[in-house]
Parts: sequence; structure tokens; C-alpha cells
Amino acid sequence: MSHDSHPVDWSAGTWLNPPVRTDESGDGLLVEPREGSDFWRRTSYGFVHDDGSALLAPFPVDSAMEVSFRLDYGAQFDQAGVLVRVDERRWTKAGVEVSDGCPQVGAVVTDEVSDWSVAPVPEWSGREVTVRVSRAGDALTVRARVDREPWRLVRLAPLDPAAVASAGPYCCSPTRSALRVHFTAWHRTPPDATLHP
Repeated sequence: MSHDSHPVDWSAGTWLNPPVRTDESGDGLLVEPREGSDFWRRTSYGFVHDDGSALLAPFPVDSAMEVSFRLDYGAQFDQAGVLVRVDERRWTKAGVEVSDGCPQVGAVVTDEVSDWSVAPVPEWSGREVTVRVSRAGDALTVRARVDREPWRLVRLAPLDPAAVASAGPYCCSPTRSALRVHFTAWHRTPPDATLHP
């Protein structure tokens, strides 16, 4: 992983579906998404949601983005992480979502329909999570870690190198109001050099 990291100012992003409120007065950015908000297309549930809150900036090929946040939420389907978006039919969200009573690190890859993968991470509760998305060639590589622990591979997904994409921190609150997500950092870096160390 590269250490050539550059902070992205919160003001450098543009809101897709602005949240109920934001607060930059403390350390980082506090975001309250709308009740009932989510990103999902059809698979299994049958519905389309495209109303989660995401702060997006250009995401060219041969770059990576890292977003950090506190995992201090616990209601069903509460979620935060990184959204990579081409358009409303083609996007990937990656981060930690509470499902069936447990925080799960995972990703939803969507090309017309959504494809979801998760792994339980109960030991991450109450800690700082960082999600890293690298865009190189035709691939989007998603990694995540908690605190300064080693990165773990979450997902490898296709992303057309010709696609114009944006990416940045996102959060959704499908089942309740008053979720507040504390984003602690947003960085640009070079992409991972290889898939395998």
C-alpha cells in the first residue's frame, strides 16, 4: 500500500442526495442521512433505492480513495463506507453494514442489478474503519481495515476503464431516523500496485 496519501477536503465533494444535516465543527464530518435511504437495485428485494447520501469527487483510472469512519452504529441496515458511482445503474458501495444484529464488512456491486457480499466483523464495533477502493485498468479493488490492523481484501469487481466515475464517503439509514455517521478522514492515494502482496 502506498503512503503517498493526500487529504481530500470535505468541500471538494458534491452531495448526491444531500443528508438531513452535516456538521464539520468537530473532528471530521458528522452526517445524518435521511430515514429510509439506501442504494439497491432489484435483486431479491424487488425494489430500487437510489437515495442514500454520498459526497462524491472525480475518481479517475489509476487512483485510489480511502474513507475512514467510526463504527458506532447498530440498527438493522445502518451502513457507511465508500460509494463508487458511474450512474444510477452502475455503482459499487463498500463498507460496514449492520445485518442480522452484527456489523458486516462487504460490498454491493451493481450493474443493472445488485450483488451483495458480506463477512461478520463484530470485533470492529466502536473502532475506526477505513475502506480503500483502488481503480486500475478494468478493476476496482476494495480493501478494508480497522484501526491500523492489516488490510483485508473485500471485493474485486469489474469497472470499465472508459467509464467516468466519482467516489467518496456515503451512508444510508434504511430502517430508522437519527443515524449519525462520524467520518474521520478522506484521502486520495495511488492505486494498489498488485492484487496479491
